[in-house]
Amino acid sequence: MTDVPARIHAAFAEAGVTGRLHALDIDSGAQLDAGADQPVCTASVHKLCLLVALHEQAAAGRLDLGEQVECPPAGRTAGPTGLAAMLDPARLSLRDIAYLMMAVSDNAAADLLLHRVGLDAVNRTTARLGLTRTHAVHAFGDLLATIREDAGPAGVRALADPHVIARLRALDPARTNRSTPRDMTRLLGAVWRDEACTPEHGAAIRRLLGLQVWPHRLAAGFPFDDVHVAGKTGSLPTVRNEVGVVEYPDGGRYAVAVFTRTPNPAATLPAADAVIGTAARIAVDALRAGRGTG
Repeated sequence: MTDVPARIHAAFAEAGVTGRLHALDIDSGAQLDAGADQPVCTASVHKLCLLVALHEQAAAGRLDLGEQVECPPAGRTAGPTGLAAMLDPARLSLRDIAYLMMAVSDNAAADLLLHRVGLDAVNRTTARLGLTRTHAVHAFGDLLATIREDAGPAGVRALADPHVIARLRALDPARTNRSTPRDMTRLLGAVWRDEACTPEHGAAIRRLLGLQVWPHRLAAGFPFDDVHVAGKTGSLPTVRNEVGVVEYPDGGRYAVAVFTRTPNPAATLPAADAVIGTAARIAVDALRAGRGTG
């Protein structure tokens, strides 16, 4: 039988991407490594780390998830969804702001939570959970600002130039929010085993991951009514990521983290999106067949 990591890398190559993947059987500890320890830029996947830090602080009594926050339109972080795309003032609880951050990857919502929680607290949370290669450098508005600065006066049009893409700090794991696929499956495993937070808060985190609206990446590999996929995407120029948990009706639970890059800067590349689900399915099928490592 063809080596499973080789099959995964072949799928990446066929889709025109380079990819890194780690898959973990949450209960047995069996795992599958296809570049799992390579540093990657997380993009919006890092919102999962923020969500866990938010719930850690709530569990400790340092904040109330029902706390109401004013969200004026002035100064909102840019983005195509949620509060970032709205025009009028809003007032929402921290809990509902977290929903927008996770369900539609709302950048403005994420930065409102970061203002309340703090970047240092996010890094303390990931350190506490043993995610030694995971670090938050920027708020999401600051990350987007580095792209504008690095693109120069030509703005978004410059992002079609591979020389401009090559100099973007946001795409360099040494200079931006970063992790590894293995760290991300470790985080997901901790959330699903109620080791990251109390059971009440773990359930709330899992609920929000299950409400993500994007079906075209990880979930595309598991088109079954009785298989549940909960995850968080991340996107930047040439970057498509998703981390999540695939749950089968027999009780099997599999954390998967897939991070990809493509030389094509186009925003719409269906094959590059779909291969995240394809690679995840190859990995999960191998774990279910007992071909992972302990």
